[in-house]
Amino acid sequence: MRCSKAANSAGISQATDMHHWAISSSLESAAEAAADFIAQQIAASIEARGVCHMIVPGGNTPAGCFAALAKKPLPWDRLHCYPGDERCYPEGHRERNDVMIRQHLLSRLASIHFHPMPAEQGAEQAALAYCQTIESVDAFDIAFLGMGEDGHTASLFPGNAALQETASVVAVHDSPKPPADRISMGLSTLRRARLRVVLAAGASKAAIMARIRAGEALPVNQVGDIHWFVDEASVEGVNQ
Repeated sequence: MRCSKAANSAGISQATDMHHWAISSSLESAAEAAADFIAQQIAASIEARGVCHMIVPGGNTPAGCFAALAKKPLPWDRLHCYPGDERCYPEGHRERNDVMIRQHLLSRLASIHFHPMPAEQGAEQAALAYCQTIESVDAFDIAFLGMGEDGHTASLFPGNAALQETASVVAVHDSPKPPADRISMGLSTLRRARLRVVLAAGASKAAIMARIRAGEALPVNQVGDIHWFVDEASVEGVNQ
C-alpha cells in the first residue's frame, strides 16, 4: 500500500539519538507537566500557522493530561486532533481509541475538530481512506503518543511488517495485542511531526525504559526525538 507523503525506507530505519526527559514523582504530576508543555506548543503552533494539527493517543494513561489540558485558556476551535492509531472494531466499541478520546478530551472541549479513523471499514480500506484525510497536513505540529511495555507506539509493534511500510497511514495485521487488525499513523508520518511527546508511567515500564535509554531500535526509538514525561517508578534503576 502506498499513500501520499511517503518517506523512503532509509529515512524511517534510523533510531533516534536524542530524548528530552521530564521526570515527576507520580503519573498525576507527569500528566500536569505534559499538559503545560503541550499547551505551550499548541499556542505556539496557532500563533505561527493559525492552526494546530495534533496526533493524540487513546488508552487511559492520557486521561489526566487531557483533563489538565482542558483547563488551559486556548483557542480550541483552531485545534485539529487525529488518533495515532485505531483498533478495527465497530463504531462505538468501548475498546476503540476514538471512544476513549471522546470520553477524556472531546467531552471537555467540544470545539476541537476531531478526525476519527474509519477502522470499522477494515485495516486496508481504512488506512487508504485516512491517507486522504491527512493528505493536506504537511506535517503534524505535535505527535502526542503512548508507549507499550514492549516499546511499541501507536500500533507500530516490534517486528511487525507495518514498521517497514512507508505510507503515511498503514494497515497493521497480526498485532500481538487484540484486535489483530488495526490502522496506524506510519513511521514516516511520526518522524515528520514537528514535535513528539510521550507520557509514560509505572514500574511496569521500567524494563523497557532501560532499553530505550540504551538506544535499542524499538519502534518508539525510531520515530525521532521525543519529549518524555514520566514518573519516577518508570525510570527506577535507569541511569539518569
